[in-house]
Amino acid sequence: MSDKFDGYTVEIFLDEDDDWLARLEEMPSISAFADSPEKALAELEVAWELAKESYLANGEEIPTAPSRRKYSGQFNIRIDKRLHRALAIEAARAGLSLNALVAKKLAESSI
Repeated sequence: MSDKFDGYTVEIFLDEDDDWLARLEEMPSISAFADSPEKALAELEVAWELAKESYLANGEEIPTAPSRRKYSGQFNIRIDKRLHRALAIEAARAGLSLNALVAKKLAESSI
C-alpha cells in the first residue's frame, strides 16, 4: 500500500461521526471520508493524486516521505545552557560522551 502513496503511512479509523477517515499520517491534511474503510482508502488515493498534481502545477516538488529519505544520523539542537550543563555533568558521571548520553536518552524515549 505504501507504494500507492509513495512511502507515506496510511491511517484508517472510524471518527466521532461514524465516518471512516483515511489519511496520510505524515501529511494529515491529505485525507478522505467515506462510509467504509475501502471507500475511504479509494478516496484517499484520489486525494493524493490531486495533491501531487497541485504540487507540480505550482512548480513545487512532491514531498518525499520520511520513510524514503536518507538520514545522516546527525542533527543540531539548541537547548537551555543549564540543561546543557546538567547533561554534560550526567554524562561525565556515567563515563559517557555527551553525544552518547543524549543518544541513549532519545533511544529510551522513542519506539
